[in-house]
Amino acid sequence: MSHSDDHKENSKIDCCTPSRVVEEKRRTVDMTVAAGSGRHSIAQARIDDGAFWMGDAFDEGAHEDGETPEHAVYLDAFAIDITTVTNRDYAAFVAATGYVTDAEHHGASAVFDAHLKAEPSDVEGAFPGTSWWLSVRGADWRHPAGPLSSLEGIESHPVVHVSWNDAMAYCCWAHRQLPTEAQWERACRGGGGRGMRYPWGDTLDTGQNGAWPCNIWQGQFPHFNRCEDGWDATAPANHFAPNDYGLHQMIGNVWEWCADWFDARFYDASPLSNPRGPEQGTRRTMRGGSFLCHDSYCNRYRNSARSSNTPESSASNIGFRTVFRDGRVGCSTQSTETT
Repeated sequence: MSHSDDHKENSKIDCCTPSRVVEEKRRTVDMTVAAGSGRHSIAQARIDDGAFWMGDAFDEGAHEDGETPEHAVYLDAFAIDITTVTNRDYAAFVAATGYVTDAEHHGASAVFDAHLKAEPSDVEGAFPGTSWWLSVRGADWRHPAGPLSSLEGIESHPVVHVSWNDAMAYCCWAHRQLPTEAQWERACRGGGGRGMRYPWGDTLDTGQNGAWPCNIWQGQFPHFNRCEDGWDATAPANHFAPNDYGLHQMIGNVWEWCADWFDARFYDASPLSNPRGPEQGTRRTMRGGSFLCHDSYCNRYRNSARSSNTPESSASNIGFRTVFRDGRVGCSTQSTETT
């Protein structure tokens, strides 16, 4: 069995991030919280207008992820954060607005079992098919490993346990928006040539000094992580060398929400200029992979790799970065009910 075939069989169970099942009436999220009043402090990289090749040139993604066909896309110029939004950044937003995240509203979020810091009574149980993901009461952005954890010492790490709704609320406050999937992939590729697998090239080399270029799993997933990259969970948002656009950790560390609805068939008829994803859907696109990605099980830490989750879902490996709002996307009071 080839490397790609092995991945395709394993990815039938989505190991990346569990989904929140909302059985009660869905929450209405006010995206207008102090809209446009916030100060976004993350440095920007400008990506000039132009065309690039989007999608999987190696045909190694899972069929259900819809990474093919590879296709040329033109994008207008845009400015994107050089790092993900950090705990410090998100704390400033919450302090200014009093915003309550989906994880706090629902009272629980998904935590990787090896990182758990909670009393046994706070563990609601494992998610079906992925026993390493636990639903934990009191896990949220302030308590990333559970209610017995805190942000002490990880203020510069990516904020996690933020849903798509929570990311959008921050964007509205900071006069930002989430990148489209096409913007995200172009930024990730760093201006490299057609078909590159990673931001730096096609191989996952540790380099002459033996240093890993990203924060992913090394060892036997999910039982043993050798932490050869120096990190067991999240790393600081500006750790590891940036790509040629000056962007840190576009792959690995945390999954990053994109603006688009997810559709595995979207590339079959995607617009050739400034695509913004399907008009409706049930899941939002995520990109980049996380510290839990491992080649033997989930190789979604590639430039073209796609995943998705429901807008109200959150976990200890999901974060986001933003782009400058271009005027075509506004803020409104929005329900997580799908259209």
